[in-house]
Amino acid sequence: MQNELTQETSPYLLQHANNPVHWKAWNSKTLATAKEKKKLILVSIGYSACHWCHVMEHESFENEEVAEVMNQHFINIKVDREERPDVDAIYMKAVQLMTGRGGWPLNVVCLPDGKPVWGGTYFRKNDWINTLEQLQELFQNQPEKMLEYANKLHEGIESLGLSKNEKGEINVTVLESFLSKWEKSFDWEYGGYAKAPKFMMPTNYHFLLHYGFLTKNEKLIDYVNLTLTKMAFGGIFDAVDGGFSRYSVDNKWHVPHFEKMTYDNGQLLSLYSNAYKLTKNDLFKEIIEKTTSFVEKEWFTNLGGFYSALDADSNNWENQLEEGAFYVWTTEELKSLINDDYELFCLVFNINDFGHWEHGNYVLIQKESLAVISEEQNISLDELKLKKKNWEKTLYHYREKRPKPRLDDKCLTSWNAIMLKGFVESFKALENENYLKIAKKNAHFILEKLWSSDGNLFHSYKNEKATINGFLEDYAFVIDAFIALYEATFDETWLEHAKNLTNYCLDHFYDETKQLFRFTSDLDEALIIAHFETEDNVIPASNSVMAENLFKLSVYFENSYYEKVARLMLEQVLPSIDYPSAFSNWLSVLLRFSDYQKELAICGENISAYRLLLNRSYLPHVLLSGCENNATLPFLKNRFIENKTLFYLCQNKTCLAPTTNFEEVYKDLKN
Repeated sequence: MQNELTQETSPYLLQHANNPVHWKAWNSKTLATAKEKKKLILVSIGYSACHWCHVMEHESFENEEVAEVMNQHFINIKVDREERPDVDAIYMKAVQLMTGRGGWPLNVVCLPDGKPVWGGTYFRKNDWINTLEQLQELFQNQPEKMLEYANKLHEGIESLGLSKNEKGEINVTVLESFLSKWEKSFDWEYGGYAKAPKFMMPTNYHFLLHYGFLTKNEKLIDYVNLTLTKMAFGGIFDAVDGGFSRYSVDNKWHVPHFEKMTYDNGQLLSLYSNAYKLTKNDLFKEIIEKTTSFVEKEWFTNLGGFYSALDADSNNWENQLEEGAFYVWTTEELKSLINDDYELFCLVFNINDFGHWEHGNYVLIQKESLAVISEEQNISLDELKLKKKNWEKTLYHYREKRPKPRLDDKCLTSWNAIMLKGFVESFKALENENYLKIAKKNAHFILEKLWSSDGNLFHSYKNEKATINGFLEDYAFVIDAFIALYEATFDETWLEHAKNLTNYCLDHFYDETKQLFRFTSDLDEALIIAHFETEDNVIPASNSVMAENLFKLSVYFENSYYEKVARLMLEQVLPSIDYPSAFSNWLSVLLRFSDYQKELAICGENISAYRLLLNRSYLPHVLLSGCENNATLPFLKNRFIENKTLFYLCQNKTCLAPTTNFEEVYKDLKN
């Protein structure tokens, strides 16, 4: 038994292709069918690595009784939220308005025109059937009630977001009041926020590290270091093979929701790279090396793309899908594998009450640093490090024999760009040429496979085919990654690509009335409302990323219009900031418009040593540029003089006289 999803490429949609439910994909033909037949639409949204999506599929969507109800009364549409973040965003807003919460699976019932009237997340089989039957009965007998509610809900969705007709003043003094409120939620024992579940929120810590460095606020820097250390120690990081899971279900980063996502790991590579630049903490270096190794081995394709995710679920010893089965350990397994070092292993990885998960299964977690344990156990630190490395290698080879989690093998443009930047930042921090090689190969994959001759990006690539017109997030993150690649190489080609993509966004995404960018292009079919993504979440908002891109490009290309658009965007958003953690990348943009911001141009022969030194230094407030001959880039024009290496330090469109004294310039940047 198969449905129309057999024609799709999304791994998530293909997982549902054999359901008895007559699933259809989200497209104009399906939506037209609903209007024509005057039937309610049931939109069910999830993604391939989603554990509770699998549970609901098994309990309900594979069930004949459930399928009969759904097929009789509804046009059933399955959506991969990773392929269609625009659809997901609209209906997530609706469900959050209706229920006060959201998540996946996301299930929404809509009128034939697509307006939502009911929604929720996971439902048990009988509750699901009863709810659908009641909704159909209401639609049949009292359609006017449904229409009235749908219209009110639609108005509510449209009213969400920014304050109307109010602009904020661009002034960094507001940051101290934001921080006094923000700090109350800090967890000073385990890092992150004092609640569970714990999401990693890399954008938050990028800003806090950035601001702490600029203001010499050691408390903020200590908090970020604590958080990154505890995340690295926690079960949320895979000590055996590298890479982070999506979030932890507890407050100590111990038991993860075991799925591994490209966007998390790409952002965390950037974050740990920046933290390593500042602290030179060997633990952070280890995290970078293990994570890049994992990504290259498991996700990097021959063409240069990165796959999307590894599932939370894998087959257990009974050949049944189980969350975390691939990653957890029993004491019996560990004793047989570790042998004579078992007691020491237990101390390092807490094979005790602290590290126990459930049913005799352990998730590896560190509580103390190796330095502390080596001193307590009277063993040299180098010997303990070597033992730990060998233990992990032993566990890795054993674990590789287990059934692996399912792979989501589509390549998403936005997530590829996030990972591209992660490899660029890892190269800057550690100067490992392989990281730059991978980053460049991925950049060329985006250029050759995901950027059409018409100027638009595609959103997804699978089976040698690019599909779905790109969303703002695709452009924003690719531009951001190309700027980072420029700073790592001084190859102006990447800035030219970034500028071309930016101009395309201004033509097809920018709304001059809202002074923000729509999430979808004006060339795409409109959804029930326009979506303007402004809140920074686990991934920063595409508008905040675009604002920072525009600022940087305004400097490189001396383009006052870019700067004006970025400034207007920031002014639009500032009045809406209630809780700063939800706008942390906007706060980084705010710092760009402050007196902290600086730019440096290096012009002369053999400048790569300076570029490498500056890139491995933590200078988040500095835009870097350079050339070894006459350059066409406006910021560098007429600055090259033969037989001299000159440094041009600028601030607020004012540059100091060029100097040959690098030490003096470097000291100025660090202070």
